[in-house]
Amino acid sequence: MLRVDEFEYVEARRVLLDALDALGAQRRAVVLVGAQAIYHRVGEGTLQVAPFTSDGDLALHPALLEDEPLLAEAFINAGFALAVRPGTWARNEVQIDLMVPATLGGSGRRGARLDPHGMEAARKAAGLEAALVDFDLFMLDALDPADGRSVEVAVAGLGALLVAKLHKLAEREATPARWVPKDGLDVLRILQAADFDALGERLAALERDPIAGLVTQEARGHFQRLFVDRSGHGTAMAVQATVGLEDPATIAGSCAALASALAEAWRTAPNR
Repeated sequence: MLRVDEFEYVEARRVLLDALDALGAQRRAVVLVGAQAIYHRVGEGTLQVAPFTSDGDLALHPALLEDEPLLAEAFINAGFALAVRPGTWARNEVQIDLMVPATLGGSGRRGARLDPHGMEAARKAAGLEAALVDFDLFMLDALDPADGRSVEVAVAGLGALLVAKLHKLAEREATPARWVPKDGLDVLRILQAADFDALGERLAALERDPIAGLVTQEARGHFQRLFVDRSGHGTAMAVQATVGLEDPATIAGSCAALASALAEAWRTAPNR
């Protein structure tokens, strides 16, 4: 269980709940993704590395957005500022990233076109399409015992979280300045917690989905290269994230073994 005495985690959850409160009716268009979603799904696990960062990541379904409240106005009224254009909102040094699946974000390189919300409220990100399909509703609680809030929000499933992480790792693979070792470790956390038969079936179903199909098919190739191959970049990132805390050979071996098991479950999943 998360140690609620760790201020950054308590504050990260507080600011995330503030952001969800600020969104109001727009919350029906939101899915929690990223590290806080992974923690919610898999817990702390056995690794000696902190399970999530102090940021919050929210995927938006453009078709479900209302015209009001405007995203920017809602965030500004709640004390957030646009820290990085487009899509990164911050308060109390905690960042909330508003993201739209790249295939649904309209033209342009970075900013998502969300009329009437403009092009700076959210940014486009590859691989989030699966989060709009694979999610469940949960009550997300505050970590501060003095904060009694509990907010209902959609949280991406393990299949969607894996697809998104694989796209992120693949996108940054050739750019060392953008490497985030924790992304590799997040994939290992998912693999350690997963029921491979269930996750393999879910991924196979996502490949057939009209929204998530293409990015999930691409993720299968990324997975093979990044993790099933013991020397893959994803495995290297997981090892780097645990330097000084875990045995490198053990982490690399775990990535390869678990990834191979999931790849087989994915390959043999029933076609239904």
